[in-house]
Amino acid sequence: MPDATEQDAADGALRTGPAPAETGLVIGEDGLARPVWASRDPLLREYYDAEWGLPVRDEQGVYERLTLEAFQSGLSWATILRKRPAFREAFAGFDPDAVAAFGDDDVERLMQDERIVRNRRKIEAAVANARATVALRADGGLAEFVWSFRPEATPEPTTWLEVPSRSEESVALSKALKKRGFTFVGPTTMFALMEAIGIVDTHLVGSHRRGTSGVWA
Repeated sequence: MPDATEQDAADGALRTGPAPAETGLVIGEDGLARPVWASRDPLLREYYDAEWGLPVRDEQGVYERLTLEAFQSGLSWATILRKRPAFREAFAGFDPDAVAAFGDDDVERLMQDERIVRNRRKIEAAVANARATVALRADGGLAEFVWSFRPEATPEPTTWLEVPSRSEESVALSKALKKRGFTFVGPTTMFALMEAIGIVDTHLVGSHRRGTSGVWA
């Protein structure tokens, strides 16, 4: 999900249809209701419609999204999405085994790659997290581990302000992953991950995507 800065900017944008401002939803030209952040940029709209919030239960998919959420910290999600193809190429398709084998030379290579976010701590975290992902296979694997923190109920926000940025479960997941050797997995980042892979459904009530994951009735 976009950060607060991007959301604030989007809130001031010209709307394409008759959606009350207090709902945080915009009715697009296709007649579908989306939150403001997914209503203008075609890339964000496609991500919202086709991917965000749908269940991801495979190791590589969860590792990729965990890595991208960490890189997004302090940036807009649109920036990460635009760089996603380059990230995939630079990080060997987010194959945990391949990234776990990265050494100092690979970190320096990535620091010179202008196509991605060149933040040394985040790059090193991606490598460390790949190694932690491989190690976690002995206990069921990353996907099963992350999904075990699914809450008993999901939020039902009707406005943007009602969407939480963390939860009791995301705090617990953050602590548990850190004990397993993961880094850049703070509670807010983990809640964003839980939203992205369908563990919680924070689509606004009234959005055309609400309840479409199949995880929550």
